[in-house]
Amino acid sequence: MHQAAKPATFGPEFARSWLLVNATQPPRFDSAARSAADAVVLDVEDAVAPSRKDEARSNVVDWLRAGHHAWVRINGFGTEHWERDCRTLAATPNLSGVILAMVESPEHVIRTAELLPGVRIVALVETARGVQSLQQIAEARPTFRLGFGLGDYRRDTGFADDPLTLAYTRSQFTIAARGAGLPGPIDGPSVGALGVALADAAGVTTQFGMTGKICLTPEQAPIVNEILSPSVADISWARQFLRQLDAQGGEIRDGSDLPRMARARKILHLAELFGMETDEEYTDWNEPTEVHHC
Repeated sequence: MHQAAKPATFGPEFARSWLLVNATQPPRFDSAARSAADAVVLDVEDAVAPSRKDEARSNVVDWLRAGHHAWVRINGFGTEHWERDCRTLAATPNLSGVILAMVESPEHVIRTAELLPGVRIVALVETARGVQSLQQIAEARPTFRLGFGLGDYRRDTGFADDPLTLAYTRSQFTIAARGAGLPGPIDGPSVGALGVALADAAGVTTQFGMTGKICLTPEQAPIVNEILSPSVADISWARQFLRQLDAQGGEIRDGSDLPRMARARKILHLAELFGMETDEEYTDWNEPTEVHHC
């Protein structure tokens, strides 16, 4: 097992676990901030009844003004609460960014950015119509990362929560993100999953090149972080490959060496970012089939 060598800080482009917290429940804010989650997201959208939206916004503002930092999931463009969310947060300090719900066109992101200038925006795509516009949404200048709103997407399409059924959709998110030069997309949550079930679900996330995952409880964050980080075997292979290359004078031996060298360096860079260390004597040097956050 790898261990955290020291607390690591890194930008939200590398954030693995995105922990949603109902904004009508402020006692949970502090525990979320103390959790292993890379990003805390105070939710004023899906988790909040229309009659409690003002209360949720007030809780968010109070907590951020007290010196805490967090993301906020805001209501979708065109809804009665969207503009109020934006105008409230525009005057609030310590906002890490917003996750914009129900994005179906680049205009939704662009118009949100006009009300929240300079604020990072994760475009949460949750409908078939949004998926059809993924490339344009990803290419919109204010889009920081893409997010997959899995639950609403399944409601909209009738699809089952099965990796094979959702393979095309997840692939489209990653292709759109890479094509637009964005970080890897954020996968939807696994409701109620922990242990092996959550590890398997996060494994699917990595298989499709997605590098973040929404979490619904603090207990999910450590498992998601573990699976979405380089493994012990990944790190060991990267070290061994670069040592072997250095021992041969750094000479490129064949056409596979350049991509393998880039893969190895990326693994070690992520391991350093995430504060990971492994036993130097670990000897499983099989090349990883994929590299996280590339």
